[in-house]
Amino acid sequence: MAKEIIWHKVVDDKRMLPFKENKMCVVTVSGKNITISEHHSVLRAFAYKCPHASGIMSEGYLNSLGEVVCPLHRYSFNTSNGRNTSGEGYYLKIYHIEERLDGVYIGIEKAGIFG
Repeated sequence: MAKEIIWHKVVDDKRMLPFKENKMCVVTVSGKNITISEHHSVLRAFAYKCPHASGIMSEGYLNSLGEVVCPLHRYSFNTSNGRNTSGEGYYLKIYHIEERLDGVYIGIEKAGIFG
C-alpha cells in the first residue's frame, strides 16, 4: 500500500530559493530541515544531514553528475534515489519535490502508526 504524501509549498517560484554558489539551499518544511539542490535545472530534495556522520549536506558540493558530496568525509549520494555512490553502503533520505505553475512543493510521506 502506497503511503500518503502531504505536499507543502516552499516558495512561489524556484528563483526565490536561496541557493548558494554550490546550487544548494536549506528550507524548513513541517519542522524538518531539508536540503534542495539544482543541477541542470532539475530540483532535488534530500536530508539535511549525512547518514554517516551528520555532516551538513548543503555545505558540501554537487559533483559533475549532480550527486551530493558530504563536506566531512566526501561520501557521495545520488540525489534522485539516495543511493551511496562512493561505496560505503549508506542511504540518504530523499523527499518528493515538484515544480508547479504556482510554486515549488516538497512532499513528505505521512507517518503511519509505527513511524
